[in-house]
Amino acid sequence: MAVSHRLFRLYSPATTAKNTFSSFLIRSLSSSPSGPTLDPEIDLEEARAQLEKSSSTSPTPSKDRNFHWVFLGCPGVGKGTYASRLSSLLGVPHIATGDLVRDELSSSGLLSSQLKELVNHGKLVPDEFIISLLSKRLQAGKEKGESGYILDGFPRTVTQAEILEGVTNVDLVINLKLREEALLAKCLGRRICSECGGNYNVACIDIKGDDVSPRMYMPPLLPPPNCESKLISRADDTEEVVKERLRIYNKMTQPVEEFYRKRGKLLEFELPGGIPESWPKLLRALHLEDLYDKQSAIA
Repeated sequence: MAVSHRLFRLYSPATTAKNTFSSFLIRSLSSSPSGPTLDPEIDLEEARAQLEKSSSTSPTPSKDRNFHWVFLGCPGVGKGTYASRLSSLLGVPHIATGDLVRDELSSSGLLSSQLKELVNHGKLVPDEFIISLLSKRLQAGKEKGESGYILDGFPRTVTQAEILEGVTNVDLVINLKLREEALLAKCLGRRICSECGGNYNVACIDIKGDDVSPRMYMPPLLPPPNCESKLISRADDTEEVVKERLRIYNKMTQPVEEFYRKRGKLLEFELPGGIPESWPKLLRALHLEDLYDKQSAIA
């Protein structure tokens, strides 16, 4: 990440505008026929000029949709579920780096094979590759007139957080937490319909309460009858791989939590149960219950 670090040090958040993340990173990352690579010949003055040009020509997003939020949380905690719901509520795009990686994995080529080895063993995808995929997605959204974003799965390291902080103003970081016992069961229960791509979960989680923690019940999210016979599990959703993924995540992401905690941007949210119980409480924590009620009434 040498190039990205040099660019980050040259430009502080005070001298950069919102919604320039994609332009910034696309200048520091290039794609070869075999996949994304860092460009060692990048000129810093040229990059600065490109960044300033992008800042001056970017349309100003409407105030009511200018949310720049990040979701943190262990794999399987439900980031995608809640980020997607908030995306619909707020009218901003939900960008999941996990989906971007899976799209790349479905392609052919040497890089895809190498990525499969990493993912199937619970390893994290390298920073430069994630950043390249994300920057392309943000650039495509900008060209379509999207404003704001809810990032899901990025940043996962302090390096990624520093780069993101240097080029865009993150308003809020929502850190979803769930008991490890429930988290493991959720990951092992995940299923995908091989035909329609729908996501389901066959795990029925019922954890007895004690003096420290209340009872937790999370019903399964079962598929419709036409999808039942087409359910498949992800290759990396095995107990060994999930535990390794959680271990790596906790090791890498705790510093990221502290990074945003020091900046006063971190909201810790302990999921009390399934969606019916957790969603209203998350809305209250975000002071969005009135907006949700209004939209529900209109619908």
